[in-house]
Amino acid sequence: MKKYSLFPLIVIAIILIIIGYIIGKYLSSSPTFSEQRNQGSYKFINPLLECDSSSKFSQNVSLSRLKPNLENAISELQNSQYLSFASVYFRDLNNGPWLGINENENFSPASLIKLPLAIAYYKEAEKNPAILQELITIATPSATEKQSILPSVTLIPQKNYTVEELIEHMLIYSDNQAYYTLFDHIDNSLFVKNFTNLGVDISGAYTNPSGNIISVKSYAAFFRILFNASYLNRDMSEKILSLLSKVEYQNALVKGVNNSKIPIAHKFGERTFELTGEKQLHDCGIVYYPQKPYLICIMTRGQDFSKLSSAIAKLSNIVYQSVAGN
Repeated sequence: MKKYSLFPLIVIAIILIIIGYIIGKYLSSSPTFSEQRNQGSYKFINPLLECDSSSKFSQNVSLSRLKPNLENAISELQNSQYLSFASVYFRDLNNGPWLGINENENFSPASLIKLPLAIAYYKEAEKNPAILQELITIATPSATEKQSILPSVTLIPQKNYTVEELIEHMLIYSDNQAYYTLFDHIDNSLFVKNFTNLGVDISGAYTNPSGNIISVKSYAAFFRILFNASYLNRDMSEKILSLLSKVEYQNALVKGVNNSKIPIAHKFGERTFELTGEKQLHDCGIVYYPQKPYLICIMTRGQDFSKLSSAIAKLSNIVYQSVAGN
């Protein structure tokens, strides 16, 4: 019977152990989910588009506890006359579970409509990048461009601005004049196409005199497609979310988070109904809590913008505390 030496087998075993040790050290020192996000070229779109899905992710927020907490808070805010009605939509962006409170109730989009217009321009820019550098002369502001929550930076009449500069004013400062100027400059069908492509029904815009045509659930679709870069390409999605992270208004959704280290890409909208005096204030966006990003959209009705902003901040804080505590 032929004898075999065990020495080669021992050498091979030692080599395999060393290789395993080296691989283990590499994996243990590899960037975490949040580190991979920061080291990549994108900061605001879904990091799963850039990194390996083997990264560790948090478990979803306990929706069974969060929903009654929000419902109780809304009842308290109604009883104290901070608001007359509220809708809330929350989605865990790691693994998709969501909750809604009055999520199908329609509101006036007000300045929330500016985000779909920006998306329309950047969608067109994917085919025709030159559109973003087209110059437009700003006209004298009209009465329709009045705002209750005023931007700190306004456009200068008779001055030329590029389309991209106007988009920045429209999103960061929620400038109405920038919105109307951009709306008049683009083919309306391209604007409406955003809604139809995402299954958002705005047919009521032509038949409903109140303008109540959009819900927290339907509007959240715009943030979802930006986060996942599923409608615009990655560069365009990242650009819009980056602009939304610089939004000037911080008295509602952002105030509820109360953590300047956490980026928040959001858009607010406000409207006053002249005949009834009713006011609507909304704030929707993505909170980039470390390893646990989430989407939140809150729409409200009431009589006082200050109280409505405080109400949104309170509801936002309840969600934030729930996410932070998990």
